[in-house]
Amino acid sequence: METIHSIPVRFVREGSRNLLPAYQTAGASGMDLRADIEGEVTISPQGRALIPTGISVEIPSGMEGQVRPRSGLAIRNGVTCLNSPGTIDSDYRGEICVILVNLGAEPFSVRRGDRIAQLVFSSVAKGAWREVDGLDPTPRGERGFGHTG
Repeated sequence: METIHSIPVRFVREGSRNLLPAYQTAGASGMDLRADIEGEVTISPQGRALIPTGISVEIPSGMEGQVRPRSGLAIRNGVTCLNSPGTIDSDYRGEICVILVNLGAEPFSVRRGDRIAQLVFSSVAKGAWREVDGLDPTPRGERGFGHTG
């Protein structure tokens, strides 16, 4: 059985006192982020809106937060996150906001407390560039963009 470890994430409530992100099941890798807005925001078809969550975080160095779409919003309403996954760097201290886009045919309304996205924490590896004269060959080579069918 795998052991799931937790990381300490310090946070500040910027808005409502009861809209903390939460895991919905024991096996969930993403915690749901909720809209922290007054009234409602209606997103027209093909429109987008920046929705605040009321939470600022301090993610440990070497980690990142990834803001990802919720599959239920996508399949039922055609609503997803732009810039997905959105990256929350460990040195960012502002409020988490989610860019929602309505790809559906009907207007979509967001209300306070609605679950609008997921937050997943992940380790970060930094690349160290090394210029070379050529790359090692592979069977795939340069084929991409649908080459497997």
